[in-house]
Amino acid sequence: ECCAERRVRVDHPEGRVEHYEGRQCTERVVRTEWPDGKVQHYEGEKGAERLAREESPDGEVRYFEGDKGEERGVRKELADGEVRYYEGEQGAERMVRA
Repeated sequence: ECCAERRVRVDHPEGRVEHYEGRQCTERVVRTEWPDGKVQHYEGEKGAERLAREESPDGEVRYFEGDKGEERGVRKELADGEVRYYEGEQGAERMVRA
């Protein structure tokens, strides 16, 4: 059901903030900011948003591939510039090269 106003931001009681883009009734999550400073970026249409990138406050950036709920880590960029690559299914990713 469509709501009366376009959603652009939702502030949750635990401190998580979700940011939305899109037309009214088709808004999709594009970014979530966590109280610890972590920021997650999403891609995809409403209801199918998948985690694409996660930035940690320490400067680490992780990249993900896969459908919503099946995202798996494929690359990690460390704050010192080192890049690590991963293969495998969600939860069983293993580093294949750095």
